[in-house]
Amino acid sequence: MISCTLCEKEYCYISRFCDKCRRIKHLLNLYGEDVYKTLEEVLVRTEKQQTLKIEKSIQPKIERTLTRSQDKKKNTAPTQTCSK
Repeated sequence: MISCTLCEKEYCYISRFCDKCRRIKHLLNLYGEDVYKTLEEVLVRTEKQQTLKIEKSIQPKIERTLTRSQDKKKNTAPTQTCSK
């Protein structure tokens, strides 16, 4: 058994690549530079893109979670009653 040359996670018996990495190799053979370009444009983010992603997508989720958490605390807070 040899570990996959590309991902180094899967083990291979006959080939140098596991099934998933063999598929990637095949796509590289078919599409060449387009694969690299796509990976860079889709998966890799610049600093500006990271900031925009945080502001547009992640930050609102955090704020909603905090708001819900605060609402739950208000609803579960013990109520005080006056006794005479």
